[in-house]
Amino acid sequence: MSIGTFAGPVRSHRRALHSGGVRWAPYVFLAPFVVLFLVFLVAPIVTALYTSLFSVERSGLGFGNANESVFVGFDNYVRAFSDSGFISSFGRVLLFGIVQVPVMLTLAIVLALLFDSATVRWKRFFQLSVFIPYAVPAVVATLLWGFLYQPRVSPIVELLQTLGVQADFLAPGTVLWAIANVSIWSVTGVNMIIIFAALQTVPRDVYEAARIDGAGEFRMALRIKLPMVLPAVFLTTLFSIIGTLQLFNEPMTLRSITSNVTGDFTPNMAVFSATTLGGDINLGSAMAIMLGLVTFALSIVVSVASNRRKGGSR
Repeated sequence: MSIGTFAGPVRSHRRALHSGGVRWAPYVFLAPFVVLFLVFLVAPIVTALYTSLFSVERSGLGFGNANESVFVGFDNYVRAFSDSGFISSFGRVLLFGIVQVPVMLTLAIVLALLFDSATVRWKRFFQLSVFIPYAVPAVVATLLWGFLYQPRVSPIVELLQTLGVQADFLAPGTVLWAIANVSIWSVTGVNMIIIFAALQTVPRDVYEAARIDGAGEFRMALRIKLPMVLPAVFLTTLFSIIGTLQLFNEPMTLRSITSNVTGDFTPNMAVFSATTLGGDINLGSAMAIMLGLVTFALSIVVSVASNRRKGGSR
C-alpha cells in the first residue's frame, strides 16, 4: 500500500481537528467572562431575590438555634414600601440627579469641545488636570472637600465671611448640593475623556469643509461636533444616572462629619443600614431588588430615548 493511500485520511483527520478547534475557540475565550458574569452578577441577584421572599422568625428569647426562616412572599417589599426613609431616599437621589447630571455633562461637553478646538494650547496638560480628580478615591475626595466645608477650618467659608456671606455647606438644605459638588469634581474628567475620544473619530475633512464655508469654531461646535458625538453623550448620561442611583461613598463619608446625613440618605445607604446595622438581610434584599428595578427602568428609558434620537437623525 502506498504512502499516498494514508495521506488522504490523515489530511481529512487534521482538517476535522482544525475545524473543530476553530468551532470551539470562541467558547473557550468567552468562558472566563461567562463564569465571572454568572458568579458575580447573576448569582447575587438570584440570591437576593430568593432571600427577599423569606423572613427570620426568632423564638425562645434568642437562645439556641431558635431562628427559623419562613416564606413570607412579598411582605418584605411591603415593609420597604412603607419605610418612609427608604422611599424619601429615592426622591433625594432623583433630585440630586436632575441637577448634578446636567451640570456635570454640560461641563464635560464644554471641556471636550474646548480641548478639541484648534485654538487651545497645552491640551495634554489641561486634559490631565481635569482627569486627575477621577483618579482620587471617592472617600479621599470627600474627606478633602469635607475639610473645605467645615465652618471653623474652611478657607472658603472664611473668605465668604469676610465678604459678608454666611455659608454653611453642611446645613440640612445644602448638604445634598455639597455632595453633588464632590461628585461633579470627581467624574467630570472621565466623561470629558469619553466625549473627547468620540470627537477624535469625526473626520477632519468635515471641519476643513466647514471652515471653507466660513464657519467659526463656535458654529462648528454646535452644528457639527455636538450632533456627531450624541451617542457618547447618551452613553455618559446612562452611566451617570446609574451612578446617581448607586450614590454611597460620598454621603457615607460625610456622615462622619455632619449629622445632617442620615443612615437612609440614599437607597444604597438604606440597604446598608437594613442589612449591616439592622441585621435584617431579608428586608435589605427586598430594598436592593427594588433599587435594581428602578435603575433598570431608568436605563431602559434613556436607551429608548437614545435610539429614537438616532432614528430621528437619519
